[in-house]
Formats: sequence, structure tokens, C-alpha cells
Amino acid sequence: MTKCIAILGAQWGDEGKGKIVDLLTENCDAVVRFQGGHNAGHTLVVDDKTTILHLVPSGILQNKVKCIIGNGVVLSLEALSEEIDILQRSNINIDDRLLLSDGCPLILPVHIKLDQARELKKGKEKIGTTGRGIGPAYEDKISRRGIRLGDLTEPGTLLEKVKELLDYHNFILKNYYKVDTFNENEIYDKLLSHYDNYKNYIIDVPRYIDSALKNNKKIVFEGAQGTLLDIDHGTYPFVTSSNTTVGGIFTGSGVSPKNLNYILAIVKSYTTRVGSGPFMTELFDEDGKKLSQRGHEFGATTGRERRCGWLDLVALKRSIIINGFTGICLTKIDVLDEFEKIKVCVEYEDNKPIYKSFDGWMKDISKIKEYKDLPTNTKIYIEAIQNYLEVPIDLISNGPGRDQNIFINKII
Repeated sequence: MTKCIAILGAQWGDEGKGKIVDLLTENCDAVVRFQGGHNAGHTLVVDDKTTILHLVPSGILQNKVKCIIGNGVVLSLEALSEEIDILQRSNINIDDRLLLSDGCPLILPVHIKLDQARELKKGKEKIGTTGRGIGPAYEDKISRRGIRLGDLTEPGTLLEKVKELLDYHNFILKNYYKVDTFNENEIYDKLLSHYDNYKNYIIDVPRYIDSALKNNKKIVFEGAQGTLLDIDHGTYPFVTSSNTTVGGIFTGSGVSPKNLNYILAIVKSYTTRVGSGPFMTELFDEDGKKLSQRGHEFGATTGRERRCGWLDLVALKRSIIINGFTGICLTKIDVLDEFEKIKVCVEYEDNKPIYKSFDGWMKDISKIKEYKDLPTNTKIYIEAIQNYLEVPIDLISNGPGRDQNIFINKII
């Protein structure tokens, strides 16, 4: 029986990871976020009610599941407070279920100001970040001047750390970007007020995970964004600021690689991307508009319209090489229900996509529960993807609801 499973986006994010994490954690004891920050946006639909999460792991809607934020996540305490308030107003229990690593780097107001000032300065050359301070917070982590959640337990040294950080950034804000600077005492006081709210949530995450696994607990590791946005392996420089690939799990949570039993790729049945950067199969015609409309392709975090295109199997093959996926979950296949012709990219030639075309099924498949009941053309499409990628498709998501899934093979 699988005890430790990773769920990772195989494209540019927005593949539908949140729904699948919520689905699979029904049979698990804990779910762990290990990278990114509140630039993630995971949408869950349960009993026709939509919940959008940015920081709290998607297992929070499953009663009794522990939700852990690992050291690889850059943490905005303001954003976390807002998210907890929303969950509590929906009568979702947080106490004794949400756990935070003492090693989480904190996102401060100065990081947000820097992020937004940089994008404004770049103009048309901007990366297309969410402007939420993610990148600058990671920079401070690497430069060893960042403030970590555990630093709040030592108020005697915290003020000096805040002062050192602001001395560095305020100089740049004032002299290069020509914008307002920040006062260390105001940020210090705000951090201490947050500590009173979160001091009972802080734990040693690696030790907690190790103990849980020794007691035969089942754990899901929830990725944010997607493989093609990885800081090292993505479409650099149009990437996020963290490792969204499988290696990020180990450094961002402290779990040993030997404990990971199964790696699930979340693959959207077509391709989308938010922000700037290359997109080989992007569509600018009526098919692209139709994908956007039928897929409700607007970012859960930014509200920006997503760029849409056909499925890119060449890019997915690279994701498989990097992550070593055990199985695939193919999501949003119901979006393709009304297409007479469906294309997938099978190779690149002269920097252009070469497509293979499939006949559509022109039938609503959102209520189907068994693979055998899918239309023949749907199965032809699915099996062609599986054969090209050489990884089994174990699960199909055919709608946004928690119950709209077709299991082909048991995952956990």
C-alpha cells in the first residue's frame, strides 16, 4: 500500500492539482506543501461550493487530515490569516490540523513592494509575476538575510534582523525605484503580533513526517505551479522562484527520497499558461477562445485570463524525464466534449509544433464513472497520450466536482 505520494503539475500550473489532492487525501493522514507561496491557487468544488486556497494545503476540506506547510514555502502571515478566516467562516476546523515549519521564510511588505516595482520598471519585458513578493523573499533566503518563522520565537534578536534586511532593501527602493521605504519598528511590531496567533502551529516538520511514517501514516506532498515553471528546469527566465519538480519535495519538507512511493503527474487535457514566456501550442483562433470559455480559464490567484492551446506531448515528455512520474491523472477532459477535431503536438520542427489530429467525441462525458463507458474516440485520445508518454494514466478527471472522476488503477 502506498504510504507516501507526490502530486505535481506537469505543465505550467493550473492543471487541477487542488481537486486531486482533495480527492486522494480522503484516504490519507497528512498533506504537505513544500514550495511556492500564496502565488499558488488551488480551486476545490465540493457539493457545488467553490473554495480557493493559496497557502493552506488542499487536504483541509477533509476532516482529520493534518495540513503541513514545509520550510520550502515562503510564508505571508497576512495572507495566511485571511485564508484561515475564510475557512473558519465556512466552519472548517483549523485548530490542531494546520502545522507550520519553523524554517519557513517570511514574506514582508518590503518584498511585495520590490516585486511590484521591478515588474513596473521592466514594462513590456516583465516576467508576469503575481506581484506578491515571492521572488524577493526567496532571494533573501538564499542571501541568508531572510526572516524565518522560527525567528519570531526570539524577539530579542528579531529587531536587529529586520533592521539589517530593511537597510539593504530600503536603499534600493529609495535610490533606484524612487518609491517609499519601510520602518523597522512597524514591521517588527507586526511580526510579533502575528507570532501570538501562530506560536502553537510551529513544529519541526522533518521530525513530524519521520514519526508519522514510522507509525504507518499516509502522506501526500502537494506541489504548486507546475514543472515547466521550475526555477531550474522550466522556461527560464519566465519561471517561478522555487523548485516545482520532485526534488523540491525533499529540500522543502525534509522528507527522505527513499520514503516516496508514487509520483502522480497532473496533466490537463490541453495546455494553458498565465503570464509571459514561450508557449509552443498557443492558439489565437476560435479553438483557443473555446478552450478558454469551456475551461473557465482564469487564474485563481490573479484573475488573469490564461493563454490556451493544444496539448504539448513534447513538453510533457521532458516533465516525465525530470520527475520520473509513476502515473498520470488526466484532468479537464470534459472541456474537449464539443470539439469536432482535437490536436496534440508530437514534435517540434523549425521551432513550430507538429500536430497529430484526432476526431472528437461530441458528447457530454462529465457524468461517466467507468472507463469502459467512455466514447470510443475519447478512449483513442487517452490511449494515444499514454502510449506517447509511456506512463500509465491511472485517473481521469471529467468535471470540477469531487465525484467527477474515473479511476483506472488504484493510487492510494
